[in-house]
Amino acid sequence: MVIDLNADLGEGFGIWRLGDDTALLDIVTSANVACGFHAGDPVTIRRTCAAAVDRGVTIGAQVSYRDLAHFGRREMEVEPEELCAEVLYQLAAVDGIARAMGGRVSYVKPHGALYNRICRDREQAAAVIDAVADYDPSLPVLTLPGSVVHEVAAAEGVPTVSEAFADRAYTSAGALVSRREPGAVIHDPEAVSSRAVRMAVEHTVTSADGRQVPVSARSICVHGDTPDAVSLARAVRDGLLEAGVVLQAFA
Repeated sequence: MVIDLNADLGEGFGIWRLGDDTALLDIVTSANVACGFHAGDPVTIRRTCAAAVDRGVTIGAQVSYRDLAHFGRREMEVEPEELCAEVLYQLAAVDGIARAMGGRVSYVKPHGALYNRICRDREQAAAVIDAVADYDPSLPVLTLPGSVVHEVAAAEGVPTVSEAFADRAYTSAGALVSRREPGAVIHDPEAVSSRAVRMAVEHTVTSADGRQVPVSARSICVHGDTPDAVSLARAVRDGLLEAGVVLQAFA
């Protein structure tokens, strides 16, 4: 039982700070670094990458729609060529800074609305995968199990890695409950930890309507933008270790 623990980091912007990146980097094995389109700025990206390198945490580029106003959580209609170019731009920017800090981008994880959209939208999924293939086709893309991204990426020779979300509610179809719905984000550390352990050990999660949904994942995510993110991530890490799970980055 080997699991990667990832979190969204570097999501401040200018004088606005969000989350405790330093504390989370002492807990997780992979860091999804915001690329500046939904959050993040050059200084924040530099600091986050440097801190990740210092701790031996794997760096991923968290690409997004160009949507600072809505934190990348608003679905957008973007032409495939434009979306491909914008993902390529974000990936190259964060990788360049990471390399200057002594590391590199080792994987790609779409953020927010883009993440959910490309799980079902083949055209936008292809645009994202095209960008990864153009930059470095060896970079794995994090996505939900059953996502169309797996098939699209396989056709272009880009690897994918399935992930699960310890702090998000699931539908009976295995998708994430919309953040517009009550209970979409889970804040209780004990509940989040037990869900993560079941995902890693039993490969299942209880959906919002009480059904048992199969989950096969190599990585588990805890969001870094919730007020209790550090306690949640620590509870997940402790729970997994107590269950005999080895925590190790997938890339």
